[in-house]
Amino acid sequence: MPRADQTAELNLSTNSEPADGRGQSDGGEQTPSRSHRPRRRWKRIALITFVVLAVLAGGGLVASGLYVRSITSDIERVDAFEGVPEDTRPQPVAAGAMNIMILGSDSRDTENTSGSRSDTIILAHLPKDRASAQLISIPRDSWVHVPRSKEGRGGTDAKINAAYAWGGIPLMVQTVEEFTNVRIDHVTMVDFAGFKEIVDALGGVEIDVAQGFTSTHSLNPGGRREFPKGRQTMDGAAALDYARERYAFANGDFTRIQHQQQVIKAILDKAASGGTLSNPGKLNSFVKATANSVAVDRSLSLVDLAMELRHLRGGNLGFYTCPTKGTGRIGTESVVLVDKPKAQRVFDAVRRDSVADIASAAK
Repeated sequence: MPRADQTAELNLSTNSEPADGRGQSDGGEQTPSRSHRPRRRWKRIALITFVVLAVLAGGGLVASGLYVRSITSDIERVDAFEGVPEDTRPQPVAAGAMNIMILGSDSRDTENTSGSRSDTIILAHLPKDRASAQLISIPRDSWVHVPRSKEGRGGTDAKINAAYAWGGIPLMVQTVEEFTNVRIDHVTMVDFAGFKEIVDALGGVEIDVAQGFTSTHSLNPGGRREFPKGRQTMDGAAALDYARERYAFANGDFTRIQHQQQVIKAILDKAASGGTLSNPGKLNSFVKATANSVAVDRSLSLVDLAMELRHLRGGNLGFYTCPTKGTGRIGTESVVLVDKPKAQRVFDAVRRDSVADIASAAK
């Protein structure tokens, strides 16, 4: 959980803007009561560290049992599949492949999700040969059908991240499985309170900024940070601002997704080239920072997965976004409109464990 000094006055819901990320709330019955919304500056952070944890932990496990104990003792376990009806779930198609739903949230309070929305939704596909990984981002405002939760909420079309507010992780599993027709094998939650420490443990990351911009919800004094065009080294605070900013761009969340993916790769590349794997002190600091920010389902063995993925690097990752037709309005809601035929082709390739077809279908 975030430290007391990491709590901010920024009172912005993860669902308080239209789908383009530049305006105010649309209102409507989906929006939870503001009284339930935690006031944390991490609400818009959108960087996934789970794959990085697995890769670095794998390298450390080879060197020392210290990291086994660190991972297994520090990472929180959640009941991700509790109450998910088995008869409604897609059947596995490709034996040996693995699909992990990664959720980025403003809080790791996995027991009480009232009023919370998941900022980031990624379907991570690990092929049978574990030679690569395909990370498919699903925009949080994608308009989909949300099944009815065991508490009786949902059962209607809504923004996909409403599922988390209405039924927690289990309803997110049901919603993503129904939307993609891909069976989710495991789930991980990422809280971004420890993100700054994670990047700083690596000594910063190298990012090539394609378009200069100003972050207006920065960790800097005054709430602003300039990002000039070009390659630059970012410490934890700067990378945090870079990964969460969306107001500065005409296409809002779509650019933010690209930045998330860019930083994931940068972390992996820095870890592999910066001596983290071979330096016990650096590796231990990184693993501790990451372990404090991650929760996983009860059946996932991080030790086994880390060993399987220990050779993975940034060049082995494929980053994609669920095909869409852009943004639009449905009733009072500003939403992301999914390109259903194209999305179906992408997720069909995931089911069949066809890495080449995932890449071609996602273009």
